[in-house]
Amino acid sequence: MAKARRAAPLLLIPFLAAGCASESGSGVQSAKMATIKSRGKLICGVDGSLPGFSFVGPDGSYSGLDVDVCKAVAAAVFGDPSKVEYRNLNSSERFAALASGEVDLLSRNTTMTLSRDAAGGNGLSFAPPTFYDGQGVMAPTASGIKTLKDLAGKPICVESGTTTELNLADRMREQNIPYTPLKFQTGDQTYAAYLQGRCVAVTSDRSQLAGKRSSFPNPQAHTLLPDVMSKEPLAPATVNGDPVWNDAVRWTVYTLFQAEELGITKANVAAKVAEAKAKTNLADLRRLLGVEGEFGKQLGLPADFVPKIVSAVGNYGEIFDRNVGPASRLKLDRGINRQWKEGGLIYSPPFR
Repeated sequence: MAKARRAAPLLLIPFLAAGCASESGSGVQSAKMATIKSRGKLICGVDGSLPGFSFVGPDGSYSGLDVDVCKAVAAAVFGDPSKVEYRNLNSSERFAALASGEVDLLSRNTTMTLSRDAAGGNGLSFAPPTFYDGQGVMAPTASGIKTLKDLAGKPICVESGTTTELNLADRMREQNIPYTPLKFQTGDQTYAAYLQGRCVAVTSDRSQLAGKRSSFPNPQAHTLLPDVMSKEPLAPATVNGDPVWNDAVRWTVYTLFQAEELGITKANVAAKVAEAKAKTNLADLRRLLGVEGEFGKQLGLPADFVPKIVSAVGNYGEIFDRNVGPASRLKLDRGINRQWKEGGLIYSPPFR
């Protein structure tokens, strides 16, 4: 969910480039990377209660698209996706936790915006969006509510202090639709009020609505309206001040995109590495998989960071399908989250 900036901008603690060189022996230096390696684990901020994105199961294990991004980064740094400690953060906690260094990475359905990215705002450094979304509205199917106009004069549940709240106000004002916002401090409070019937509808990112609906006692009793009220590019984030760490996270995400585009999967990545080693004419594949070249060194990562990532979590398509796509409870369509060659927005710059 997108969080609005209410108070003065957070003062971020810069990670000065005085850290140790990476274990790969590269010349690049990163204080954040050195801290993570000395600690022996990545600390990743997530939601923890959003099915499909980050959700804690009965056994205490974490799963979801956002969680797999955390695992991918751990695989890139340590070669081990299990070296992650997850911190559950609500919307009001997430940016302070990142700014203070409580978490190394925020992978928590967070919308990339100008004010969050700008040095004069929250001062975040965003990786590429891992899910392109939009704000929607959910209502009980039996209510007969089909469009925003059907909500005229009715109460709508919304989490306070978020851009969700602001977008709702903007769209309803544009269409001259009167309504009563029922505001709550957390997402759990918001959805609890909705299920209790205190409001006739609830609004949030469409993916979040679908995720929450999947955990309801009777998911079929709730309908997402067709209206899309905003753009919500959801992206992992770090803080400005350590470009090496920012680049490592950014190109970890691009690795997921590029692997899907090239048909490199969790099942065949080992065979692809063997092929690259055996065929010296496959220059692009050899560089991508770390058989030759210095991509890993330039990022402060091991030379074989790409196969380690794909071996751990698969490519972007595999992550999408098992967490939010056809193989999941959410069964979301890829839509604009398809690869660029299929008309979507998922696109990696060249590994060159």
